[in-house]
Amino acid sequence: MTWSKDEMAKEVIELFEPQSSVNLGIGLPTLVAQYIPSNLEIMIHSENGVLGVKGRPKHDEVSPTLINAGKETISIKDGASFFDSSLSFGMIRGGHIDYCVLGGMEVDTKRSLANWMIPGKKVTGMGGAMDLVNGSRCVIVMMSHFSKDQTSKLKQTCSLPLTGVDVVDVVVTDYGIFKPVNGKFEIIKLASGITKEDLKDLEIYR
Repeated sequence: MTWSKDEMAKEVIELFEPQSSVNLGIGLPTLVAQYIPSNLEIMIHSENGVLGVKGRPKHDEVSPTLINAGKETISIKDGASFFDSSLSFGMIRGGHIDYCVLGGMEVDTKRSLANWMIPGKKVTGMGGAMDLVNGSRCVIVMMSHFSKDQTSKLKQTCSLPLTGVDVVDVVVTDYGIFKPVNGKFEIIKLASGITKEDLKDLEIYR
């Protein structure tokens, strides 16, 4: 009934305009690179200093010197470029990244995102997320709709430390696509077989 991770990635791609620059966060968002059709002419940016990421390399193409910001090996497109971190973050902060796709722990109706820490637990840290949510032209959050204890990650107000305030444009979960607008989550699309009642906390949706 819910979308698989691969189906979520394909739904994210439907949100991209052709010839855009896209930054993919670690975790779920890295799947997106595998499904982007070549005719969209998307340039994938990684904040460790690569523009032109193509996706995961084949076994005989793996190079230990080609990695993304999550330290995963990558392949690159023809015409890719490499640069230092200061230039990479200059691109982000200067508004030159069209879309960023980030994982999330919570998103709320005020368009805020929490994705960098859970107090008392060890997590990987913020990376470039705080810069990306403020510098990218469109912020897409890609995450599971419910946590392991079946608590919704879409909230009236985030309870975890925030990555950014009033920054999220679209949320893609395994249950559907949602847009925080005027204090509610507008339901853009639901996965096949999913109904509004399956979302719980119905007062936060319209």
